[in-house]
Amino acid sequence: MPQPTSVQPAPIIRLVLVDDHRMFRSGVKAELDESMQIVGEAEDVDGAIVVVAQTRPDVVLLDVHLPGGNGNGGSDVISGSRGVKAESGEPVRFLALSVSDAAEDVIAVIRAGARGYVTKTINGNDLTSAIRRVADGDAVFSPRLAGFVLDAFGAAAGEVAVVDEELDRLSTREREVMRLIARGYQYKEVAKELFISIKTVETHVSSVLRKLQLSSRHELTAWAVGRRLL
Repeated sequence: MPQPTSVQPAPIIRLVLVDDHRMFRSGVKAELDESMQIVGEAEDVDGAIVVVAQTRPDVVLLDVHLPGGNGNGGSDVISGSRGVKAESGEPVRFLALSVSDAAEDVIAVIRAGARGYVTKTINGNDLTSAIRRVADGDAVFSPRLAGFVLDAFGAAAGEVAVVDEELDRLSTREREVMRLIARGYQYKEVAKELFISIKTVETHVSSVLRKLQLSSRHELTAWAVGRRLL
């Protein structure tokens, strides 16, 4: 008789919350699941930089508008924390969580080094997923916000920002799939966006990784960022 398969618990993500509203931080903590370990909190730029250095979290979840620093909010936190490594030895990664969906806010914090940007309308399950994806090295954006990033870095939707021999190996459809995967979309989200099946998405991803001689989504995201495709 086959033994029941045990479900492995999700790895613990060490998280710092940065927001100048204590009640909002409390609400976020209540919405996240038990795989998120809150190791520190801060309400301004200077405090956040200190907490990040002391706790060395996997991910910092931060608002883009914060008091202190040079007046650049979340961007100042990222700049001031540059070089800090998480306990795992990986870089500390930053995910912006803001009420603002203004293009200038999105662009500023991404240029500073954030791995993603989501708005405060996000629900708890989706926020947990976004944090985990950023911890894994993916880039995470709401679809509308991702468009701001693509435009800012010279890659409007459907265009090829950088032409090189590697990029030329990909078909038009493979480029579309590559962009969405590199931006943090899940396979089912890519399928919905491009009106194709999940199986077709899987086939295209395998082809993209093979043609570019990459082995993971993380490497694909780094490859796309290096060519200013995000």
